[in-house]
Amino acid sequence: MSEEKSARSITSQLWAMANDLRGNLDASEFRNYILGFMFYRYLSEHQEQYLVNENILEPEEGESVNDAYLREAKGDDLNDYVEDIARNLGYAIEPNFTWKTIVNKVHNGDIKPSDYQDMFDEFNKNAQLNKSAQEDFSEIFADMNFGNSRLGNTTAARAKSLGAVVESVDTFDYQDENGHDILGDVYEYLIAEFAGNSGKKAGEFYTPHQVSKILAKLVTLNAKADGQFSVYDPAMGSGSLLLTVQDQLKNGHEKGRVSFEGQELNTTTYNLARMNLMMHGVDYQNMDLRNADTLEDDWPSREENGIAQPVTFDAVVANPPYSAKWDNNDNKMKDPRFKDYGKLAPKTKADYAFVLHALYHLDREGTMAIVLPHGVLFRGAAEGMIRQAIIEKNYLDAVIGLPEGIFFSTGIPTVVLVFKKNRTNKDVFFIDASNDFEKGKKQNILRDEDVDKIIDTYQKREDVDKYAHVANQDEIQENDFNLNIPRYVDTFEEEAPVDAEALLKDMQEIDSEIASLTQKINEQMDNLVATDSESQKTLDLIKQVLK
Repeated sequence: MSEEKSARSITSQLWAMANDLRGNLDASEFRNYILGFMFYRYLSEHQEQYLVNENILEPEEGESVNDAYLREAKGDDLNDYVEDIARNLGYAIEPNFTWKTIVNKVHNGDIKPSDYQDMFDEFNKNAQLNKSAQEDFSEIFADMNFGNSRLGNTTAARAKSLGAVVESVDTFDYQDENGHDILGDVYEYLIAEFAGNSGKKAGEFYTPHQVSKILAKLVTLNAKADGQFSVYDPAMGSGSLLLTVQDQLKNGHEKGRVSFEGQELNTTTYNLARMNLMMHGVDYQNMDLRNADTLEDDWPSREENGIAQPVTFDAVVANPPYSAKWDNNDNKMKDPRFKDYGKLAPKTKADYAFVLHALYHLDREGTMAIVLPHGVLFRGAAEGMIRQAIIEKNYLDAVIGLPEGIFFSTGIPTVVLVFKKNRTNKDVFFIDASNDFEKGKKQNILRDEDVDKIIDTYQKREDVDKYAHVANQDEIQENDFNLNIPRYVDTFEEEAPVDAEALLKDMQEIDSEIASLTQKINEQMDNLVATDSESQKTLDLIKQVLK
């Protein structure tokens, strides 16, 4: 069994359990508990491996690592253990709150909801010990509300519900039959399942994997095979897009190969992203994630001679909220991210604000790919002026139209815009991939062959009949910088020519059938006998119409 199939098998079982366990909780709310406990188990077992691998613990014969930890890390020695673990791992879990200790309490029926709260309070306290890791671990479990009445109306009922979740998470071995760690894949699949079952709100935190693959492939095509590669997502959601960049990058999973930076406004989603990256083996030292408003607070930046300068990246990827509201007050025109483009994005449509922020943080030699609604291609006024300025600066490299209905949050068609700052060619490559997909029940699906076709076409950068076109700047200027794809890629299919003789023959046959039917009706009408004068008038009228 492949790693992917094994992960999907475990996920389907966990998902079935989740649906049985969540009771009155909706999918988006229950997500916090099952994913939170999965992450806590991961951290606890990761700590256990550290204690053994570094020979910090030496279990006695027949003794488990957890029992050895309970025996040795107590009294005055406890602080020494906790400080050592936090210094090396960025967090520390005390022996009374390890995953195995909690599972044993659940099995023995000796746990209360307050014990879970104490467990996470202690974790948060210990997360303050390593200053360089505080932002990565502090308050990461804050969305788990153990007093939630929808878990149960009594303390005992809530303890039972939470215990069932703990036992379900503890049931599975998160390695495939070959010993490969698939926990990160299981976690990602579960995130997708929760996204698909959480309605429109799902779009706030999850980009479908096939869309992520398109963006990730685009920004890694020209990447070097070694050295550190930096990637930034200014609206990172659950972090799945950042992880897909790592997957598509050559040698992307080598330790320290990728530096991850991301920002997310929604605190719950930010916590999910931190968990997701670490569950995929990303070391806290290789990621810098932030919970803030990207458009209000320019980040990341560094200071040179007292002046803030943007941190730039090899790749920038984003699937920001579509046409969101933002504060485009006059002070924003002084903001270095926006001031060189003549206008600000409208306050009810922040799409170009995200574009300009992302461009500001793109390295001169880097590539940026961003998903946006189709309206950014043709809307006028301020957006038209910004679009023209971007094109005249020769930053826009490609426009790729995607099918409608491929996102959880919207059925509208979307577009991928690709940007580069060091372009020597002065054209824009248009791809219309809107008709290549598999129809699904809830949403349409991009297949692997659809993704490969887009990437192969982008690399060749040649006209393809009814699919792709290279448009020079004169052509774009003639269209008043309107980038609506049908202006450049003609997908019109001419109808087959009409056979006039066959059509005439069909019409004659139809006329003949009508005449025959009319004659038969008249004959039947003549056989009808009117019972009164009114009925006779009706019969006469019908005959007149038939003539």
